[in-house]
Amino acid sequence: MGDLLAFIQEMTTRIVAIAWALFLLSWSVGWMLKGVPVPFPKLKRTGQDLIEDAVWAAFWLAIGGTIFALISYLVSNVSLPMPAPPTP
Repeated sequence: MGDLLAFIQEMTTRIVAIAWALFLLSWSVGWMLKGVPVPFPKLKRTGQDLIEDAVWAAFWLAIGGTIFALISYLVSNVSLPMPAPPTP
């Protein structure tokens, strides 16, 4: 059980780290497109859309990471009482 829990925690940590890196990338590209000095409103609007999507992604990543951490804490630290085995 401990190996499975460690594996799930490790995979969750890696996936969340990759997701945060993608958030930072899209947020940076969005600000770059929004601030580029060219007269293309669609390009600037695309940058704004990327920024908005990145902010929503960060919100959901924070919520999901908190839920995963809470579940991991509960599974590893809270012991549930086991029922007594049946007696013949």
